[in-house]
Amino acid sequence: MNHQTNNKQDYIQLFLRIAIGASYICPGLDRFGVWGPPGGARISWGDWPHFMQYASKVLFFLPAGIAEVFAFIASLSEIIFGTLLIIGLFTRWAALGSGLLLLTFALCMTFAFGVQAPLNYSVFTASAGSFLLATMPIYKYSLDNRLNNRRTNFDTSNIFQQ
Repeated sequence: MNHQTNNKQDYIQLFLRIAIGASYICPGLDRFGVWGPPGGARISWGDWPHFMQYASKVLFFLPAGIAEVFAFIASLSEIIFGTLLIIGLFTRWAALGSGLLLLTFALCMTFAFGVQAPLNYSVFTASAGSFLLATMPIYKYSLDNRLNNRRTNFDTSNIFQQ
């Protein structure tokens, strides 16, 4: 029974990694126009200037130039964290970083628009999911696990024998 529970948990954490990772990559790429131009079907921003109109409202407490730097760092971080989570590389750090980034974003949204905005977009939920993912003892279907198994299975006892 315990093996079945762990097996189910392996699949659930894989799903959580992919879901959170994709949820980072898609909007991150949208800000750089990858999915299409502003105003296109299923396009939220379509380019950096349209995204910055929104980001400047979320980061209302910062001067425009500093807000743009933070928005760029956050956007790049989202794409990197999303990619790392999907492939399962540095998974724990990517999950922790993404949880902190989303929590920061949720708090900024709360101060800018009220608590309903981050709740409507499940930002607190996604942050909590990232933090939960960071607590997993192993990421079975990941590059981390594969690389760790290679290091563990590498037998050094024969290297120094004559």
